[in-house]
Amino acid sequence: MSERKSAAKLDPLLNEGFVRIGQAPEDWRQILAKGCWTVLYMSYSYAVVQDLTEGHHSSGATVFGWIGLCSFLAIYLFLVMARGPYRVARWQISILAVLFVLATVLSLTLGVPWLVLLIYVSISSGVLLPMKWALRVVPFVAACVFGISRIEGARIEAQMLLVLPTLLGGVAMMAVVQMSRTMRELRQARATVAHLAANEERLRLARDLHDLLGHSLSVITLKSELAGRMLPDKPEQAAQQVADIERVSRQALVDVREAVSGFRRPTLDAEIAGARTALAAAGIDADLGNASAGHPDLPPDAEGALAWALREAVTNVVRHSGARRCEVTLGESGDGLWLTVADDGQGPERPHGNGLTGLAERLALADGRLETGRGARGGFRLRACVPLSRRVAPEVQPQP
Repeated sequence: MSERKSAAKLDPLLNEGFVRIGQAPEDWRQILAKGCWTVLYMSYSYAVVQDLTEGHHSSGATVFGWIGLCSFLAIYLFLVMARGPYRVARWQISILAVLFVLATVLSLTLGVPWLVLLIYVSISSGVLLPMKWALRVVPFVAACVFGISRIEGARIEAQMLLVLPTLLGGVAMMAVVQMSRTMRELRQARATVAHLAANEERLRLARDLHDLLGHSLSVITLKSELAGRMLPDKPEQAAQQVADIERVSRQALVDVREAVSGFRRPTLDAEIAGARTALAAAGIDADLGNASAGHPDLPPDAEGALAWALREAVTNVVRHSGARRCEVTLGESGDGLWLTVADDGQGPERPHGNGLTGLAERLALADGRLETGRGARGGFRLRACVPLSRRVAPEVQPQP
């Protein structure tokens, strides 16, 4: 039972009314589909029925033939419709052996027309047996058909009409089974890719929400504390802080909606302005220097990664560092652009939190890298580097 449940999980088509090759039908649609295929295969038994009805044998041989034929078909239909395990079982191999022996005895006893029963054995072997076994059993059954037909003195045309369907039928079913397995593996691979994509999207959303809400909530907390200290002596300044809280909250709501929609890509200019506001609200001297200067060769994805780095670094300075001064610089080195955020606070924290881990992953997606450590003033220093896309200047064509 557990093997059958595992097989159903591996093959999604079971729940859609299709019949898995070599397995029992699960509902009336599968029974109808497999029944149609079985009826098609039953057409091979026409030669046997004709041999019994045309009076070619004695009464005892005819009765023996009908009993043998009914027994063979009953066992074969049981093998087709029985609920077996996902992999071939010993009882299925035993039934195949019984079908082979019965078909061989009937063929040697009643003549060449009964060799068509071995076609069912070949087809069943191609469906049920593993590939390495089927590659041996199917040719063996075809060779038996050829040998018995020679013993019975059949003409060469009759031999070919029996041997070729036996061999080609088994090989065709082996190919169908292999194709079914390949399709099942492809569906599993597609499901795995979809699962990994969903995990990547969850990770992206978690990083975005952490960076967005961590920064915005830190600013809201600082401004709320300022407004609380200003009341009731400085109501106008407190009102200004409350207005700033409303503005930051609205912007955070917009950012969260964009992050959920997958369109959030911050810019350096916007994050530099936000950093100046956050540092000022925390009472930290901000030295932004040339950080507001853009770069013409900075790709949008790389700029977004640097903007996230600036946001995360400033959020950590405001929330954890206890610094009095923060310096933000942008500098070009070789084919990369460096963003450096340094403070004079309590130094680097160990171990790194989720924010820096997510930031390193975000920079890696833009072919960048992250460096952290102690700064020159004893505080924490964060350095983020992203590659620049150099633009090739067009060649100047000489004037004639």
